[in-house]
Amino acid sequence: MLVGRPRMPTMSGRSLHRKGQSGFLTLATLVCSFAHSQDVHFIVPGGAGGGWDSTARGAGMVLREEALIETVSFQNISGAGGGKAIGMLIETAEHRTDTLMVNSTPIVVRSITKLFPFSFRDLTPIARVIGDYQVLAVRAGSDIRSFGDVLARFRENPRSVKVAGGSVRGDLDHLVPALALRAAGEDPRKLAYVPYDAGGKALAGFLTGEGDVLSTSLSEAMEYYRAGGLRIIAVSAPGRIQSAPTVQTYVEQGIDFEFVNWRGFFAAPGISPQLADRYSTLLGDMLATSAWEELRSRNGWQDQYLDRHAFSAFLDQQERDIHELLVELGFLREASP
Repeated sequence: MLVGRPRMPTMSGRSLHRKGQSGFLTLATLVCSFAHSQDVHFIVPGGAGGGWDSTARGAGMVLREEALIETVSFQNISGAGGGKAIGMLIETAEHRTDTLMVNSTPIVVRSITKLFPFSFRDLTPIARVIGDYQVLAVRAGSDIRSFGDVLARFRENPRSVKVAGGSVRGDLDHLVPALALRAAGEDPRKLAYVPYDAGGKALAGFLTGEGDVLSTSLSEAMEYYRAGGLRIIAVSAPGRIQSAPTVQTYVEQGIDFEFVNWRGFFAAPGISPQLADRYSTLLGDMLATSAWEELRSRNGWQDQYLDRHAFSAFLDQQERDIHELLVELGFLREASP
């Protein structure tokens, strides 16, 4: 739900994007917008209750509580695996100088696999802020107790273990358990995957009985894990997590596999380097507060801040790495990213 002043309609995004890159948004306008209004509008490219939503709302609340900004508003825009929100941000770039969009590893995966026609290069990378490990979880009453139990069932009949996740086939929640199976010597292409549009919907569907195993982020599972509604059977961390100390890693279960999903923020295309630097510094200042540290610890997030320059370089490298990985797994034909 949008909280705050209404957003203005604007002209076609692609032409506006080109104009923005050539100086359509003047430095004076951008600095005035940031320095005088001191507000930030967060766009979440998915529904409520998922990892994007909790990261954006957590960041906004800390920024406001620590008086780093004056006002904050949020807007959830679901659809097309995040593509609808990205397209809207590009289309309305002229009026979005106060806007930050949260995103994560899927923006790279979905661009490579052509699930939407955008990439991180169509936006302005601002900062990477956290890493969130991925987990496999089961309902509290399940007789699956470990990843070894999943493997045993998979080896007997790959279709007997249905894995639910908050992304389409070939995307993050599908990719991570597929990689774990590959690390165990199994064919990841045989994985029976049940897709949902966003982690919150996947969790809700799973808790009502859909699927046998849930693939999601640690932070999305934490509330129900602590309440006893979920049992986490594996986490993709290199060692035990302080916020979930009883959960075994894949490594502890004999599987040489680790994975962390970054989350960060992007601004509209065409903003000035000066404004991008301001936002990057703002988020860096937020991460240094005790309020953020408390939130980060409670959610099991890892501190992985990169400023906008290092973040852009990281995205370039991850695009190359994930492309090679998707080709190897058979999710993508050989081609240059």
